[in-house]
Amino acid sequence: MDIADTKCSGCGLPLRIERLRCRRCNVQLEGDFEVSSLGRLSMENQVFVAAFLRSHGSIKQMERLFGISYPTVKNRLAAIVEEIDRSFEAPSPNSMVLEKLSRGEISFDEAMRRLG
Repeated sequence: MDIADTKCSGCGLPLRIERLRCRRCNVQLEGDFEVSSLGRLSMENQVFVAAFLRSHGSIKQMERLFGISYPTVKNRLAAIVEEIDRSFEAPSPNSMVLEKLSRGEISFDEAMRRLG
């Protein structure tokens, strides 16, 4: 599963990771883990960002690696930055209420009152 696609099909809020497990020794960690903004990018965009960092930000090298033009590299980076910036936008008050409801922090009646 691509982490970038982990949105709730019911309300559209991002899903959270609650358990991590080592496949080799079966050690497990449970909690409420957040995926970083880079981790929410598609695998294709993660590869692009990693290549950009490994090339020390050289657009010329990115052109050679991916066989694309300078404007294409710039446009792709701008689109990735825009996607990352969206992950830093503050959630709407309604989505915050729905999150609290899903975590059991408020009752259904309280959520309905807050949603108006």
